[in-house]
Amino acid sequence: MKRTTKPIRMVELAAKEARKAWLWYRKRSTRAGGRFQQTLEHAVDQIREQPESWPEYQHGTQFVRLKRFPYIVVFRELDTEVQIVAVAHAHRRPGYWKRRLK
Repeated sequence: MKRTTKPIRMVELAAKEARKAWLWYRKRSTRAGGRFQQTLEHAVDQIREQPESWPEYQHGTQFVRLKRFPYIVVFRELDTEVQIVAVAHAHRRPGYWKRRLK
């Protein structure tokens, strides 16, 4: 039996973080910008398909580490959706995004 997937919603600040990272990579190389975008989209697809399979993180969230990029996608599964709360650089202060959970 196929599992029903919940919609994914990226909070505005997480979308801004993703765009800022993409622009940074694209400025250095069109190819790097494209790879970052594809890697992020793949991570979001993985979250959509199996949100319960990712490790627990902070403040009731989970995360996916992007392959080949120093970023993590922080998310939480709610009753009606999966909410992406941060696209965080791995060296940034952990938990800076926790205000977004309110």
